[in-house]
Amino acid sequence: MDLEWPGCRNVRDVGGLPTADGGRVREGVLIRSESLHFLTPEGVEAVRRAGVGRILDLRGDGEVAKAPTPFTDDPLGVRQALQDPADPEHGQATIVAACTWMLDRRPELFAAALKAIADAPDGAVVVHCHGGKDRTGMIVALALSIAGVPEEEIVADYFLTQERLAPWLEEQLADEPDTSLHPEMIEFRDTRAESMIAILRHLDDTYGGPEAYLRHGGLTTDDLDRLRKRLT
Repeated sequence: MDLEWPGCRNVRDVGGLPTADGGRVREGVLIRSESLHFLTPEGVEAVRRAGVGRILDLRGDGEVAKAPTPFTDDPLGVRQALQDPADPEHGQATIVAACTWMLDRRPELFAAALKAIADAPDGAVVVHCHGGKDRTGMIVALALSIAGVPEEEIVADYFLTQERLAPWLEEQLADEPDTSLHPEMIEFRDTRAESMIAILRHLDDTYGGPEAYLRHGGLTTDDLDRLRKRLT
């Protein structure tokens, strides 16, 4: 369900998605967004009215320093970057390669982000990075997988971001006169369904699936049970 938070273009509650056992993800529990530094003052008020219990910022230190959100120093805000400051630049040629590089390099950071959702106070958890697509997309996909949401529904949710951010991509391309850079910009800014499919296949083939990956990163059975109970 799309939410109206003025200033942000890609905010939605993933509640309502079906689970394999016939249930549903609860509404008002997990919200995905692009960076909240885009919010207008009216958007900030909309967040505060939404019953949010935690805002999980997946961006790195440099990104936050450059563009703090209204919640960076707020008790609602929790930081959990998915890369260590000591990590080199990924240097990958495709978005799938970049995402799987991150997953393989720092499983403990991905697990910590999921634990931050499981352990959050009452209220919705907002997950965001910069564009709300790849880092946010991976964390939300992992959470939905633990909740029992079928893969096709996880992929469809990820793909919704393409429509939401298409005007933003058009603006970015229009602002870049060097058209030789456009293919790379599209590669790392588009949100194709096949990208999430490839990421999920990587988790299956390398770790035995999302739950096994998160256990590899340090989540316990109790952590996973709390996450599942929170979401469904």
